[in-house]
Amino acid sequence: MEKVKQKMIFNDIVKELLLSILAGMCISFGCVAFLASGNKIVGALFFVVGLFMILNFNFSLFTGKVCYAFDNKPSFILKLVLIWIGNVVGAILMALMVGATRLTALQDAVVALVETKLSDNVLSLFFLGVFCNMLIFLAVYGYKNFENSLAKMVALFFGVSVFVLCGFEHCIADSFYFAFAGAYNLKAFLYLLMITLGNIVGGLFFPLMIKAVKALENKNK
Repeated sequence: MEKVKQKMIFNDIVKELLLSILAGMCISFGCVAFLASGNKIVGALFFVVGLFMILNFNFSLFTGKVCYAFDNKPSFILKLVLIWIGNVVGAILMALMVGATRLTALQDAVVALVETKLSDNVLSLFFLGVFCNMLIFLAVYGYKNFENSLAKMVALFFGVSVFVLCGFEHCIADSFYFAFAGAYNLKAFLYLLMITLGNIVGGLFFPLMIKAVKALENKNK
């Protein structure tokens, strides 16, 4: 019985890791589309393809899952760590594969983009990460909860494209950009962690505010 339980746990971990790697790859497709577009507005619109694929195939994306951290048991934190690792692995794998194609022509653009990020300060990156996941939450929440199909797509497109257009920071997208630019160094990793922290805070902001409002409404009844 114990062996069966251990096998089930192992299978669940492997499944979650695979779903996370796939999510990281999907976000990377959005990154490639952004770089290849040659136009910031067009690139921001086509970046949405990553999250669209993730939502429709139920892959596991850290920036989406972290928004529901307080709706789960404390053990969910370990799951989030696993998802983050899987997402980053997926993004790096995509960067390596894209780097083996003629799309290496895009590296001039990504190097310039990464230089801008790495020349920024950590507080700026933190808040840009916060803003990013505020919009990600609104995009995912709208896509999952709006009944009207048009409203779903509007929520998704505006939530994602606006954060890209504004230059807000997404830890998994940045994992791809850093890897594709060859920025394998301690500074890039530490900056990625700061962006991740910002994404966590931003992802939890609206859910916690909604819970607080509902709690106040219940007290007034």
